[in-house]
Amino acid sequence: MKRSSKVFTWISAMLVTFLLVSCQEKSDQGSRPNVILIMTDDQGYGDLACHGNPYIKTPHLDELHSESIRFTNFHVNPFCAPTRAALLTGRFSDLTHVRSTINGRNHLNTEETTMAEFFRESGYHTGHFGKWHLGRNYPFRPIDRGFDQWVGHGDGGTGTASDYWGNDKMNDSYMRNGTWEKFEGFCTDIYFDEAINFINDNKEEPFFVYLATNVPHAPWNVLKGSRDQYEEKLKQFEKPKGRSVVDFYATITRFDENLGRLRKYLSENNLSENTIVIYLTDNGTAGGGDVFNAGMKGVKGSVYEGGHRVPCFIQWPAKNLNTGTDIDRMTSHIDILPTLIDLCDLKTPEKAKYKLSGKSWSNMLNGEEADWQDRTIFLHSQNRTQQHEKWKNSLVATEEWRLVNRNELYNIKSDPGEKVDVAKENPEKVLQLQKLYEQYWKEIGNGKSPIQRNVIGSGKIEETWLNCDAWVPEKIDPETWNQSHVNRGVKNFGYWPVTILKSGSYQFEVRRWPKEVSCPINSAPAAQTKGDIYSKNEPVLVRQGKIINAERVKLKVGEEYFEKEINPTDEQAVFDIKLEQGDSEIQAWLIDSLGYEHPAYYVYVNQ
Repeated sequence: MKRSSKVFTWISAMLVTFLLVSCQEKSDQGSRPNVILIMTDDQGYGDLACHGNPYIKTPHLDELHSESIRFTNFHVNPFCAPTRAALLTGRFSDLTHVRSTINGRNHLNTEETTMAEFFRESGYHTGHFGKWHLGRNYPFRPIDRGFDQWVGHGDGGTGTASDYWGNDKMNDSYMRNGTWEKFEGFCTDIYFDEAINFINDNKEEPFFVYLATNVPHAPWNVLKGSRDQYEEKLKQFEKPKGRSVVDFYATITRFDENLGRLRKYLSENNLSENTIVIYLTDNGTAGGGDVFNAGMKGVKGSVYEGGHRVPCFIQWPAKNLNTGTDIDRMTSHIDILPTLIDLCDLKTPEKAKYKLSGKSWSNMLNGEEADWQDRTIFLHSQNRTQQHEKWKNSLVATEEWRLVNRNELYNIKSDPGEKVDVAKENPEKVLQLQKLYEQYWKEIGNGKSPIQRNVIGSGKIEETWLNCDAWVPEKIDPETWNQSHVNRGVKNFGYWPVTILKSGSYQFEVRRWPKEVSCPINSAPAAQTKGDIYSKNEPVLVRQGKIINAERVKLKVGEEYFEKEINPTDEQAVFDIKLEQGDSEIQAWLIDSLGYEHPAYYVYVNQ
């Protein structure tokens, strides 16, 4: 009896301990904040009513602004993909090998660790909805980089060569976890729908949502009637040719409406209190610079302030981060990951190997702004170069100074519009900032970085789809990254760098048009309009494609060439080739009756 009593006591104690630990774990899990990271595309600091724009209507952004901590001196890259790489890794984009938005230079180094991987390692459900722009094939897709769920368009944006042919932001086809799926509705509505559905499915446990819309990025296509509220008030800014700022503002207002819908859902489901909401944009304005740019010089693509200073709001009611407070210290997108690591107590994945470039805001958010030390931020804006050119379109930024393109110096405190170059009056400051750049230049490998390679034969992707927005071009011009370039038969050539993961037999389909077009190589799709989306009050029209009268198709894999004659009805030329493991390059041509070569814009590879 005595021994049994001791055993019973021991078992009871262990059971109580187990229950206490389980309850504590459940309690800890329940208290961990959810995170929604929202980023618009090409919306600048001045494209919000709460920042003083007298024309645009953004009531829900204005409300979020009034209930958030606002970073008023917040900086990103001047272009899309580099901003996304820096945001998700907490490192300067130059360190991640993401240098550009096209030509394969937007593919995120596979050795980098993304924000989603930190959240997944820490037990969060992770979802990405909208624009990715960091690689189309394995191992660069969102589902290869830490996201459980992914719904989004092709790499880059609507109508790029890697997007589903004919996508125009209305009733389009998007990737769901790597497979094309047809959706009904406007793009922004769909991405918010998918994000809300994901949250609804996972709201009992912590979740991380990266909601990166593709508006207001071009094409500025809008629903009929969306532009009515702006046509009269923006008439003075409209131009007879080119895009319309009316459409640009209309897409932002559509985003704003969806933001209101998301915030209402969070409130109705008792999720607002313990959800961190962060809103930012990926670069300066692409359409509103002539209307209202908050006194800044430069727009998207510029290393002047208007190209990279953007809005950033953070809200977390449970920790009183909802007071409508401004912080004017110089901060950056590279700070968001280290901040979330602190706020959410995230675990570091085993694969993480690089030191973060950013600094956590956790102390500053707690009111300890005096502890924030001055820092230096470096930017390049070289969207069409394979390797960086030293000092070209460069910025060295501190709290007080902006060194632009090596020799221009501006005191941003006294001259926020960067109107007066004071380099001659401050030679020592110029030299000091130049030395900092020289050090940074060495840290990024003197501007050199390896080309990232799509991996073939991994078994992780059903089919590798190589297209002309990701090839390494022979010449900078003409550009070949958009479906309109393909449609016109623009003549430039390029190769695709790949890694063959395992030796074996592979099938290559070489095409003039992507599979979904179902059009012979020697033909072209007719002009068409779906009549459900508008630009400048006219239905969006896809023009008649250019016919390339090819007789033969040539394919190069590594150092070997393969050639095949085609029939007038052939949609593709198929090659079965045995490949050895290792790095290789792929290139393809269409050859006409006179022997002239034309680019084959698409190659599909299967094992």
